Amino acid sequence: MKVNILSAVGASLLATALFAQPAPKPDVIVAADGTGQYKSLQEAISAAPMKTDPATPRWIIFVKAGTYNERIYVQRERGNIHVIGEDAERTIIAYNLYANLPGPDGKPIGTFRTPTVQVDGDGMIWENITLANTVGEPGPRPDGPPVGQALALRADGDRLVFRHCRFLGWQDTILVNRGRHYFEDCYIEGHVDFIFGAATVYFNRCHIHVLKNGYITAASTPKDQPYGYVFADCKITGAAGVLTYLGRPWRDFAQTIFLRTEMSEAVRPEGWHNWSKPQAEQTTFYAEFGSTGPGASPATRVLWAKPLTAEIAATLTPTKVLGGADGWNPLGP
Repeated sequence: MKVNILSAVGASLLATALFAQPAPKPDVIVAADGTGQYKSLQEAISAAPMKTDPATPRWIIFVKAGTYNERIYVQRERGNIHVIGEDAERTIIAYNLYANLPGPDGKPIGTFRTPTVQVDGDGMIWENITLANTVGEPGPRPDGPPVGQALALRADGDRLVFRHCRFLGWQDTILVNRGRHYFEDCYIEGHVDFIFGAATVYFNRCHIHVLKNGYITAASTPKDQPYGYVFADCKITGAAGVLTYLGRPWRDFAQTIFLRTEMSEAVRPEGWHNWSKPQAEQTTFYAEFGSTGPGASPATRVLWAKPLTAEIAATLTPTKVLGGADGWNPLGP
């Protein structure tokens, strides 16, 4: 099974991905047909000035519709960039590395070297674009081992924003490795642990689609980190007959919260899984508030999931969760 780059499930959500304000004037244009300054997004990023002061205006790159088969790396010194796609469904960055692919030394390259897009820089914005790892379902290959994990995005920077984006993959679609990140009106699909990592992340009005039986999240929240993942006013759907857990703890202090999320019958009644680590039941923080739909079943959730009051839920805003020591407001410009 291959990942469907133009997934119809995500189309309805992203069809309305229009700018509330006029699009800012780009500094450069990327176009596969040669009508821009660059044919490659990586070339445009590598040519961006090194704006490490977050108070300076972002370098704006406009990417015309097309499929760009390339890997993207944003170094730390070039994080202050705003990438705007022409259309989320038709502006696609795609590549196909996977964990069991042999590297130059003949050994598997491993999960963390597979991302289609890796962002080390801080303060970056991605808008109206698809990031995809297209290797599809793990399984034997005619000329090699099973695929294993395959990342569409690896986020290592801080203060990263993704608006009206699509993230397509199978296993481990998004690695939010470190920092603070804000996803708004995005579509994310996958199968096993397809949102994972140690970062603090707020998902606002996102559509999560499960392709096969599995687990949506696998947080590895550090012990003393105030927040892990918060999903607010999101929607969870699944392919026909699919059953999924909301999450399982990659590390023992995993934190994941769902607020006012519409859950289809794809969500298992028990909700959460302990990854066969009973000790994690004492240290994780898994909670829901205001879940709706056939997958919302508070009476059948695991007993070690935490209660969440309306008062606490009301405090979990993007600015509260992501503000940190510098008071970052992800809803700002």
